[in-house]
This record gives sequence, C-alpha cells and structure tokens, in this order.
Amino acid sequence: MNSSSEDLAAARASVLVGVDEVRRAAAEPNSPVLLDVRWALGDPNGAEHYKAGHLPGAVYVDLDTELAGPHESGAGRHPLPSIAALQSVARRWGINTDSSVVVYDNSGGLAAGRAWWLLRWAGVSDVRILDGGLGAWRAAGYTEATGSASPRRAGDVVLTPGHLPTLTADEAAALPSTGTLLDARAGERYRGEVEPIDPRAGHIPGAISKPTGENLQEGVPYFKAADQLRDRFEGVTGPVGVYCGSGVTAAHQIAALASIGVEAALYPGSWSAWSSDPERPAATGAQP
Repeated sequence: MNSSSEDLAAARASVLVGVDEVRRAAAEPNSPVLLDVRWALGDPNGAEHYKAGHLPGAVYVDLDTELAGPHESGAGRHPLPSIAALQSVARRWGINTDSSVVVYDNSGGLAAGRAWWLLRWAGVSDVRILDGGLGAWRAAGYTEATGSASPRRAGDVVLTPGHLPTLTADEAAALPSTGTLLDARAGERYRGEVEPIDPRAGHIPGAISKPTGENLQEGVPYFKAADQLRDRFEGVTGPVGVYCGSGVTAAHQIAALASIGVEAALYPGSWSAWSSDPERPAATGAQP
C-alpha cells in the first residue's frame, strides 16, 4: 500500500462524496440520483424514517426487497437480486445510462454500502457514498424533505452483472492460502462468543477479523481518513475477499478498501450461508 497521496485522494473521491459537493450538484441540470438506504438489522421502519426527513429529491430504497433477492436455501439472508430485478428497480429510481448516483443512510454508510456495491457490480460506474450520511447533511444545516418521494421519470440504465468480483463458498474457503479473507462482523461474533442470528457461531477458518465499524471515526458516522484506513489494512496482501453476516456490511468494508485503492471480492452468502451448511467447518477464538 505505497500509493501516492494523489492516488489516495483520487481513490477516495471515487468512492466518497461530501455534503457540500452533493448540495452543489443537486442544483445542476444533470443532478445525481439520490438513494436513501435507511436500514438496520432488526429495524423494519426504514420507510418511516425516510418520510420523517430525507435529502430533497432522494428516493427510498428498501434493502431487504430491492437490494436482495428472494430467500433460497443455502444462499444466505441477503442473496444477490437477479440482474433483471435490479435493473427494474434502478430504472424506477430514475437511473439512466449516464447518471451519477449518491447513496446514503443514517448509519455511517453501513447500509448504503450495499447499494454502492450492487450498482457498481451491475455496471453503474459513478456511484458514491455520502460521507457522514444524513447526519452530515443535518449538521451542515441543509434543508430536508419529508413525506413520500415525488414520482421520478423512469430511467433507461442497462445493467450487466460481474463488474466487481465475488467469491463462492469454495473460493472463500481457499482464499486464506493465497491471499486475505476478512471477516467484517463484530469481534465477538468472529470469535464465536455469541451468534444472535445465524445457525452456528464462529468464523471461516483462516479469516482475519476486521470489524466494519472500525472503518468509521470513533463516535461519528464518517469514514476514517485515508492514512488511518491504510494503517488499518496494513498487512492485507494478495487477493482480498470480505464477508460478514449476510453480505451487507461487508460491502462497506469493500468500499473502505476501494477508497485506498485496494480491490476486494465479496462473498455474497457470507456467514449466514456458510454456517447453514453442516459440511463447512467453523473456527472459534481470536485466531484465524
């Protein structure tokens, strides 16, 4: 990770955008499509949070139904949607072939990262995460809208899969021998001390614990500075893969890595798929 400061700045600018830039761009004729991805595990009220206050012009995106496909045995809790389904909702959100897109939430990008990753994976090249999210917008004193979104003119974007790398379960299992597999869940889940959701506790053997929350500054919902992220991921070598519980917060980790110029693959099924297969081993404790 010996990139120049100019390279680091360019990498970060390709992933993250600040509220002042978004506000300026929103006033331009070809303004970005704004997607509000308010979601948190155990909180089904994202749409209500959106109606209570959101960036003017933003469209609400339901992570469970629009950024994930139907539940299938062995596919994990948030399987990837079909490309046809994703294209349908992307057009409804108003995304055109030449659109720029800004995604945000109110949790430091932990949910919005899923929209960033999916759209990039599907071929939308200009997608960025609003650094600081709704909290940063409010802190700047900018106007919010309330209620339901106004209908948007349908977009014409054509999506194709595979523009970002993914891992199968077998590829995730093999990766620690040739590169680095990162577990983005909280440390206690990695160590197997607790498992509140999935069938078994523990982690994929060989994976290294790098909790997603540590991509953010302490106590505030902003990504850490580039040099801090570079230090955080020092020692991450070779091909890099990331997983979490169900492929949501791992996308945030991939965004953090991309912001310092490191490409990483997502294991979409993540621990929810791995732990549901009794043939897959589970390691516990603090060591890979």
